[in-house]
Amino acid sequence: MDKMRIAVTGAEGRMGRNLISVMTKENINLSGVIVKPGSSVIDHDAGTLIGNNKIGIKVTDNISNIIDRFDCLVDFTNPKVTLTNLKICHKYRKSIIIGTTGFDVEEYQLINKLSNEIPIVLSANFSIGMNIILKLLEKTAKIIGNNSDIEIIEAHHNSKIDAPSGTALAMGRIIADVMKWQLDEHSIYRKKGIIGKRKKRSIGFSAIRAGDIIGEHTAIFASIGERIEITHRISNRMNFTLGVIKAIKWLQKKKSGIFNMWDVLGL
Repeated sequence: MDKMRIAVTGAEGRMGRNLISVMTKENINLSGVIVKPGSSVIDHDAGTLIGNNKIGIKVTDNISNIIDRFDCLVDFTNPKVTLTNLKICHKYRKSIIIGTTGFDVEEYQLINKLSNEIPIVLSANFSIGMNIILKLLEKTAKIIGNNSDIEIIEAHHNSKIDAPSGTALAMGRIIADVMKWQLDEHSIYRKKGIIGKRKKRSIGFSAIRAGDIIGEHTAIFASIGERIEITHRISNRMNFTLGVIKAIKWLQKKKSGIFNMWDVLGL
């Protein structure tokens, strides 16, 4: 089987630049690089995005310009852009790897619907370590979830626009599924003022936005006399990139369906 040709959108972002850098060094067939309209690097060689020599790929601002040059799109942008790209991928039967967060319920439903005809890997976090953490949360919730106050605290850089993070919500969703709760109905988002005693059967969320924090997530299971804290910290975005590379290689054999990093990692 020929190697999939990969296009990266959101290429000027932190994740996009990391992906380009790693793909040019690894045995990945990078064939397209997409940036937002108006960018100063349009029509330049994509190597300029990572401070390297030319890599022979011209930057474009329109996915349609390179639709015949890639088999799989990697998208870390925003919900509006991702859904536009997803519809194009669906039309032309391209696979897609989505790392964008902040989708609402209807948008998730659309993603699921289109996955009936194209393969999609959708994950709030591509870190291998974080996906192991999610598995630990599932097991912890099964054992002590009913007897614990559950809190999720997350911290990210000051440019992140959504809160709680997609990863924090994924953590909450894992726990809620174990507890047979609807996450929206059992979530508490911290607010100023007299908020009253903590509600039972709930998951609290707190978000920190400061400096250049890449990503920190802690789940707390607290009861009388003890608490368990499960924490994951990222110090280098390379962890996300390596997860995406694994997903690219794994997705090549899929014809349709929606998958996450648990599927990729066999968890």
